[in-house]
Amino acid sequence: MSTEHAHVHHFENPSKSGPPPKIDVVGTVPEAPPAPEGAEAMTILVTLAPDSPGAPPHRHSGPAYGFVVKGAIDFELEGEPARVVRAGETFWEPGGDVIHYQDGNHLADEESVFVVTMFCAPGQPMLTVVGPEELEARRDRRAPRS
Repeated sequence: MSTEHAHVHHFENPSKSGPPPKIDVVGTVPEAPPAPEGAEAMTILVTLAPDSPGAPPHRHSGPAYGFVVKGAIDFELEGEPARVVRAGETFWEPGGDVIHYQDGNHLADEESVFVVTMFCAPGQPMLTVVGPEELEARRDRRAPRS
């Protein structure tokens, strides 16, 4: 299958009435990082109240892939500029040593909702908070903020 058609799907459905399902690819991660050996896949739905800051700076033991269902979230990974991810858009992070600085609600007057699938290393929590000392020691790895 050629790469230009790698994500195109069409199902013949001759025995059913009505059209076959329509499938739209909303995001891909070229050269995605591998999941940790023996990883547990976990999908969670996160609802952020208006103006919620989200989780404190943290990291995940493996890669995480997400989709914003409603609203907009502030998203910032170590080494990348902060950005806003809006409903219908995707995000991902490699996990491991990379710090996830922001995942808060970008909206002050309505909730935002996202779903994320994480591939967690066995015996590790899905999220580990990063303390102030480590944040200070790695300050030079954070992208400049405006």
